[in-house]
Amino acid sequence: MMKHCMVVDDSDVIRKVARTFLERLGYSVSEASTGEEALSQAESAMPDIVLMDWMMPGTPPIDAIEQLRRIKGGRDTVVVYMTTENDERDIARAKLAGANEVLLKPFDRVSFEGKINEIARFN
Repeated sequence: MMKHCMVVDDSDVIRKVARTFLERLGYSVSEASTGEEALSQAESAMPDIVLMDWMMPGTPPIDAIEQLRRIKGGRDTVVVYMTTENDERDIARAKLAGANEVLLKPFDRVSFEGKINEIARFN
């Protein structure tokens, strides 16, 4: 069965690049540009993996992650928070909110696919 990944980022470019990499790995992909949009989509169809940008307009990603975890099936979803900063405090805050993994941006195909394959191997 094909796994589903939702890419949540306000950048069209990041969403498009992530989609391309994920589809190469055999994932079905949905996109959201805000936390609100991601939560609405998750209510209808909870993805296996959510890639969530750390800096977006609207609902702060920390709140979106916490809310996602409360939706039916949300506890089983792997949440990867994407950031341009390797800030230990932000990483700790994201993990406290429910993020499982961190992916630094900008990412290249090798590092991105390596992280997704690592997640798939353990989930």
